[in-house]
Amino acid sequence: MKASTRNWYRQERIIHQLLACVLAAGWLLSGTALEAQVDPGPRGGPPGAGGPVPTLNLVETRFWDGGLAHFQDIFSVRGTLPGEPGVGLGPAFNGNSCAQCHAEPAVGGSSPGFNSPTHPVPNPQVALATLDGATNFVPAFVIPKGPVVEARFILDSTGALDGGVHNLYTIQGRVDAPGCILAQPNFPAELANNNVILRIPTPTFGLGFVENTPDSALQANLAANAPAKAALGISGRFNTSGNDGTITRFGWKAQNKSLLIFSGEASNVEQGVSNELFPNERSAVLGCVFNPTPEDSTHIIVPAGPTAGDDASQISSLAVNFGAFMRLNAVPIPIALTPSAMNGQKLFGTSVNSGIGCVLCHSDTLITAPSPFTGMSNFKYQPFSDFALHHMGSTLADGVSQGVAGPDEFRTAPLWGAGQRLFFLHDGRTTNLLVAIRMHFGNAADCVTTSSSQNFKVNGIPKSPSSSTTFCGSEANAVVNNFFALAPAQQQDILNFLRSL
Repeated sequence: MKASTRNWYRQERIIHQLLACVLAAGWLLSGTALEAQVDPGPRGGPPGAGGPVPTLNLVETRFWDGGLAHFQDIFSVRGTLPGEPGVGLGPAFNGNSCAQCHAEPAVGGSSPGFNSPTHPVPNPQVALATLDGATNFVPAFVIPKGPVVEARFILDSTGALDGGVHNLYTIQGRVDAPGCILAQPNFPAELANNNVILRIPTPTFGLGFVENTPDSALQANLAANAPAKAALGISGRFNTSGNDGTITRFGWKAQNKSLLIFSGEASNVEQGVSNELFPNERSAVLGCVFNPTPEDSTHIIVPAGPTAGDDASQISSLAVNFGAFMRLNAVPIPIALTPSAMNGQKLFGTSVNSGIGCVLCHSDTLITAPSPFTGMSNFKYQPFSDFALHHMGSTLADGVSQGVAGPDEFRTAPLWGAGQRLFFLHDGRTTNLLVAIRMHFGNAADCVTTSSSQNFKVNGIPKSPSSSTTFCGSEANAVVNNFFALAPAQQQDILNFLRSL
């Protein structure tokens, strides 16, 4: 690992105060294996993603084009500032544009950063703090060389579970928000209490194929290779919708059902833009709400003339455009494999060969259902994810529960596009693939127990439902051990394969 990367990582550990479990382990940066191999780093050259699905017809492609344009809109409070035409920023927010966070290696990707080989930029959230006269302080975990982040609190002020997003900034002081008085969260105090966890943006490439993969295909994929998975301690389960019971698959804990819901939630939570999916303003304190709600909605157009009012048409809301952009994004395209990367692919595992076991969670092949979009039906794609939840142990546990996902469970992160990704793991704590692999290991002595119990009556009949589960370590432990048992050259082959994706 390069000295600059090591220094940045150490700085992140100290600033965040979030990695005490890693420090206790002691071997993160001291193992000789880490020095024997080198993550090649994000590759340069043209982006391997960032366009529409190539088989789309002209109308569908134009719809994607429109979504791309809106995805890059910069938002202000009332849409009145030059260069900031989007309406509805705040009262609290993390960013002022979708493309500000989803930027690398192209619009729709993940966090930008200084370590990009083609477009090195500082974390845009630093300058955002005081844009247009805002009076925000920059939290200690938002640093120029770090990733774009959102912050969640593990516990609320009463000691109960929280898990929600606490926005970095408010519109207080902005020239387009006169009279608004809204303080930022007390991040220094929450950091001192080890109560802050971070998340970075997930890439949006190829997500229409993920959305259109049948539940049955995901279930069959998770059930496949059962003996090999059992031998390695891999299980997994799906997060599901509380309404219809179907599999949810978007977000770090697979907490969102569809790209439209994902779009609407991100608009409201990250930018503060209320919309038809999430119509109520967040942090709506007196004096800080300047627009009718929802701020983003379907635009109804009534034609002029003698038949005015007899017919009406609609222009899609921004949330619909954001969702369509993500839905019609092409899959990331890997580069040609070198002999080393070809060997790394075999070691990583394929659908017919489990290798050291990586592929048992990072599934290399799924197939979509019939689709209304041209060329997206029955499409075989390679996300390198099973979109299931897995226990990842205390090294990665964030203490947040979403749906059925518990405090140590995460959706398998898709690895397509990893060759040009700048930051890894849910909080972007490392830029180094080798560190990320090692962090999949969880101390077997550290256990996570989740339990619930209730007592109530229905129609006079008492009910006492209860459940309790305990999991120790990480489902990835055996695979991580397999990786570090390989010869150094073989470990390097896997790293080279991952950077080819």
